[in-house]
Amino acid sequence: MESPQHAQPEVSSMLNGHDILITGATGSFGRRCCLEILKRYAPKRLIVFSRDELKQSEMQSDPAFQHPAMRFFLGDVRDKERLKKAMAGVDYAIHAAALKQVPAAEYNPHEFIKTNINGAMNVVDAAIDAGVKKVIALSTDKAVNPVNLYGATKLCSDKIFVAANSYSGKNPTRFSVVRYGNVVGSRGSVLPCFYKQRNTGTITVTDLAMTRFLITLRESVDFVLNAMSQMMGGEIFVPKLPSCTLKEMAQAVAPDCKQETIGLRPGEKMHETLIPADEAHLTLEFDEHFIIQPMLPFWQSEATNLGGRTCKTGFSYASNNNKQRLSRQALQDMCEEIGIPTEVSPESARFEPASCAN
Repeated sequence: MESPQHAQPEVSSMLNGHDILITGATGSFGRRCCLEILKRYAPKRLIVFSRDELKQSEMQSDPAFQHPAMRFFLGDVRDKERLKKAMAGVDYAIHAAALKQVPAAEYNPHEFIKTNINGAMNVVDAAIDAGVKKVIALSTDKAVNPVNLYGATKLCSDKIFVAANSYSGKNPTRFSVVRYGNVVGSRGSVLPCFYKQRNTGTITVTDLAMTRFLITLRESVDFVLNAMSQMMGGEIFVPKLPSCTLKEMAQAVAPDCKQETIGLRPGEKMHETLIPADEAHLTLEFDEHFIIQPMLPFWQSEATNLGGRTCKTGFSYASNNNKQRLSRQALQDMCEEIGIPTEVSPESARFEPASCAN
């Protein structure tokens, strides 16, 4: 499947010779983003900022990250002073740090608020104080009309980053957000879960009619870097993505397995929405993506340079009304890309099926 947006020349010129910091850089997205930046560009410093010393140690010992530009900075986005030290001299920042597990959020709301909301405020303050040029934050479909605490904290985070363009005043720091759906192959994603279960002969699904947008790690990195090159401050960038049903995903990975329906978990939606109807009047459509404009006029006259087509009143972009659908072959190709073979051996069940989050 093609990237939602191919790398553009201005990305290279923007990152070459500059200092870049990624919060949560030991996570799935952060590691891949570091790899792609090292492969494509020539940064002066590429700073990994995360709280997990084991994951940092594993990255440092990986030959792929043994590069003179790499820096490893232990710290937590909850700690503003530590962030300020890490941000010193940084030109561009990508905020990928977050607590993400929906059930864990319901049991530990204080912890999610400290990381996802307070942490967002700390990133904003540290970036402004350090004079960072551009900051782009990763968001999620769950921030749209949230029905769980995780989504609510990410909605707050999005609002913080958009409003930060006003908060920064005359400071040159600009902030934007990227919002997309499920990242194939990331920790906790459903396709690897089905792959683990399929030798049992039974896979567990929440609801076969459930639909999801899908994006690969490579595509998400491409989109974030291109959004950073284009951003003027206050935009929410949304890629155009294909979607499919949970049934189609199950058939691609484990076509011969029995499907055990376990029902939706608390706080889970049947379908994903990336652009709600009440934001249609703020949305511009481009060939490969959408931009949700800020409610407040941060852009002034520069907005006319973006182009794009105004969306109709009532427009929404959801996985169940999406015209771009993933074929079974495309799903299987996506699985192969993340190391999941789709040829299933006719083995009998050997273990009890384990429940997986979908």
